[in-house]
Amino acid sequence: MSVKTSDRMLHETVSRRAVVDSPDSQSRVRSAPRPGQDPYPTRLAEPLDMPWLNRREEVVKGRAEEGPLSQAQLDEFDRKGFLFEPNFISGEELDELRRELAALLERDDFRGRDFAITEPSGNEIRSLFAVHFLSERLGQLARDARLVGRARQILGGEPYVHQSRINYKPGFEGKGFNWHSDFETWHAEDGMPAMHAVSASIVLTDNHHFNGPLMLIPGSHRLFVPCLGETPDDNHRQSLKQQEIGVPSREALSTLVRRHGIEAPTGAAGGLLLFDCNVLHGSNANMSPDPRSNVFFVYNRRDNRCVAPFAASRRRPGFLAHEPGESWSPAG
Repeated sequence: MSVKTSDRMLHETVSRRAVVDSPDSQSRVRSAPRPGQDPYPTRLAEPLDMPWLNRREEVVKGRAEEGPLSQAQLDEFDRKGFLFEPNFISGEELDELRRELAALLERDDFRGRDFAITEPSGNEIRSLFAVHFLSERLGQLARDARLVGRARQILGGEPYVHQSRINYKPGFEGKGFNWHSDFETWHAEDGMPAMHAVSASIVLTDNHHFNGPLMLIPGSHRLFVPCLGETPDDNHRQSLKQQEIGVPSREALSTLVRRHGIEAPTGAAGGLLLFDCNVLHGSNANMSPDPRSNVFFVYNRRDNRCVAPFAASRRRPGFLAHEPGESWSPAG
């Protein structure tokens, strides 16, 4: 199921690919990037005279006959920027992944390493990156045809794993994540050129209203919200614990939430959440005794491999942004 802040059903009143908020034409003339300039400027010293820019790429590039997702599912992803599939995995497969997650989180030799992110005020691991290299089982999952097929279908081309991680939000202790667009960070700090990436998150614990489920703003994937503030050196050391740079303005967020609402997919463990690289999302703290965990793969299209970062002095470490065909290890 999905928790909503609004009962508006945008798809009943607008056509496919029509959830777009355009600034006025005069503002576009003054501030929109010119040909040859970065189409998605961000980490700015001063705000543009518009709250956001329109997305340039199509959201869904493939067709229903090219993969496992139906036309109705592709239409929903195109319209909202995400799709939740309950019961994607179950039974022994789910139990096996839970055991693998627990084993990885208990690895003492991972604590203190740069790819293991702890809670802001403690030593409990909240995120572990590059898990498709750290774990043979999660590597198999990253290559699973069920996931790769969905990614290929949405992206319209051959995908590779740009990033992988497991997230763990312990009961009572797990902190939230600020509102953000993943693409804004990947563009600014990793050098991802365009919006040809999709995230696949498999929930390994029951997601309910009180244990900090992911919240998304449907339709926000069609807009790019430039953020203020220069990227500090080694910004990832802070942002992976608590993001402060690369966060949209409260004014932009308030307007988008009023227009489109907020949804938080919830349900039993084993569900799959696919979401576009640019959809705005965040989460609250876990106020319940129940932990929340998921395994997460980002699939980027091969012809969209990262280049020099667009708003940082250098790219982030390799465990955050992999290259096609690379072989990463904790030893470097």
